[in-house]
Amino acid sequence: MIALVEPAPGATRGLVLDGDSVVAAHLVRDDEPLPVGMIAPARLVARIGAGRARAMIAGSEALLDPAPADWHEGQSRLAQVVRAARSDGARDKHARIAAHPGPARAAPSLAETLAAAGHDVQMVPVHGPDLLAQAGWDDVAAQAQSGVVDFPGGRLLMVPTPAMLVIDVDGDGDLARLAEGAARAAAAAIACHGIGGPIVVDFPTLAGRSARSAVDRLLADHLPAPFEKTAMNGFGLVQIIRPRGAPSLLEAARRPGFAALELLRRAMRLTGAVTISGPAAVHDWLAARPALTGELARLTGGRAALVLAEHSHVQTG
Repeated sequence: MIALVEPAPGATRGLVLDGDSVVAAHLVRDDEPLPVGMIAPARLVARIGAGRARAMIAGSEALLDPAPADWHEGQSRLAQVVRAARSDGARDKHARIAAHPGPARAAPSLAETLAAAGHDVQMVPVHGPDLLAQAGWDDVAAQAQSGVVDFPGGRLLMVPTPAMLVIDVDGDGDLARLAEGAARAAAAAIACHGIGGPIVVDFPTLAGRSARSAVDRLLADHLPAPFEKTAMNGFGLVQIIRPRGAPSLLEAARRPGFAALELLRRAMRLTGAVTISGPAAVHDWLAARPALTGELARLTGGRAALVLAEHSHVQTG
């Protein structure tokens, strides 16, 4: 498959394409303090039970899990970041790290990660036609922000909660056909957005074991590996568990700065002086990070100005 990778001020984006279809979308932010894959010295601060410990790595606190029995408090060793920090809306969760033999290294770039996965990586220039948007980035980003996925005959609503991601299925017509279409759409959305952790899909209630088994088979055939899942119960619920590493695009779209980074991506293809207009959350986030607007000015060859406005917009002049 082809992977388009585009660097932009503050973040790098990627789309994996199967023909004209988007298979997976990625966003790696430059301000991620502990990116997945980084190997660096970590100091064990305190054991917290259950074979785990608190540790400091690259200036940030992380969860060392498992914590080797011979790694003593105050001692430093190399560790690898295996899960990024995240907020679930109720509390912040530290990144998870694991002991590693080394050597120390920075996290692999998005291009390196996608190439290692066997994709044909093509770098998208920061000037010229917006090839990433043409391939579907804006549509996928809007999907991540809204949580709404339309499919023939129905719609999915993806709702993150502190405990899990809930995917609700809505639609009309034959319920068995709706559930089968939703199974394909849910599996594709999970793959596209890189969703991991616990997931619950709320299908319409189907009468009969054979109808539920057909949906179970479709999910098993289309979900990205690895995963574990339950069979659909009589209420239409299916639970799925997938590994969680880097933040999903759905999570990334809910982090502060996402909308501002999207504006920078659009603005970098303009020429000369550029004005970015946006609501307070966008304006203030960018104003607190002058290096990003400085990088934008370098790319466009003109001054980059910020304007407080009701709606987000970029323009020249």
